[in-house]
Amino acid sequence: MHEAHLARDILGAILSRLPADEALRIQRVYGTVAETESLSAQSLDLHFAAVAQGGPAEGAVLELKLVHVEARCNACGGVYAPEHHLTLCPACGSTDGTVLGQTGLFIDRIDVGP
Repeated sequence: MHEAHLARDILGAILSRLPADEALRIQRVYGTVAETESLSAQSLDLHFAAVAQGGPAEGAVLELKLVHVEARCNACGGVYAPEHHLTLCPACGSTDGTVLGQTGLFIDRIDVGP
């Protein structure tokens, strides 16, 4: 399940931005997840809650915009939504595709408190 791995990545990115010498609680996380997979926001929230349990991000709310990045087939020129990181064109079957946009996790802001 991709959301489980992504939840761990989000937690790691958040914790790496916190000062190590302060006891801060993460309250809300704002950002974007741009992927070539169809992600479930509900599943991502559940996995994040599980990996954050017992730490400074326990109870934090994710305000992440999920963006599905499309691809263009280099053989026929068609634009399509790739699945599971595979650029398999549904029109012609070519695997020679170019992803049309940047993928990844982008954290814009983290709200913290005591």
